[in-house]
Amino acid sequence: MMADNTRLKRIVEALLMAADGPLSTEQLQKAFDEAELPDKADMRLVLDELVSDYADSAVELVRVASGYRFQVRQDWSPWVRRMASERPGRYSRALLETLALVAYRQPITRGEIEEIRGVSVSSNIMRTLQERDWIRSVGQRDVPGRPTLFGTTRTFLDYFNLASLEQLPTLMELRDFESINAELDFGEDQGNERQVTPSTEAAMAEDAPADEVADSADADDDSPAPGS
Repeated sequence: MMADNTRLKRIVEALLMAADGPLSTEQLQKAFDEAELPDKADMRLVLDELVSDYADSAVELVRVASGYRFQVRQDWSPWVRRMASERPGRYSRALLETLALVAYRQPITRGEIEEIRGVSVSSNIMRTLQERDWIRSVGQRDVPGRPTLFGTTRTFLDYFNLASLEQLPTLMELRDFESINAELDFGEDQGNERQVTPSTEAAMAEDAPADEVADSADADDDSPAPGS
């Protein structure tokens, strides 16, 4: 077991800085050989110390569903965005509404989403959400036709800087879909090459390739739901 917590902290810091995504304590432990393998208590201690060490820094260490990662603090994201080679498109309102309904009402079927929204859900929207690995099939509703049930993924939690669904704002706080952007501030992606990723307050509304973006007034997004 590694006795020097200062050295352990530096190693963990380096691993997290170099990682392409969040790392769990189990994944961090895999970097050590058996002779110096730290126990989970020591790992949690140094992780807590690193969170404290970066409390006043431009970057922060946060815990999300898949583990720990470094990211730029929201205060400094405008400067990071200016370094981007091109400005990404903005997700449509229809896509955001669909994702929000899956997040808050899961498990939910496509038909139930259409019933709530009052318009058809574009196949492109469902495909985009699944390709981003933000939603996935979690089973089938036990009714005639056995429609697919959708729920959110761990990738969804990681992207929006959440450790669990319990950290989502309550529906009472989100009075309507227009308030989603205002209250969660789903603005622009602020990532960089060293795992400086979007925070909860700056992720959902941007970072879509052009072929995934559709204006919320497009007929493909907001055509009347069947039977409406």
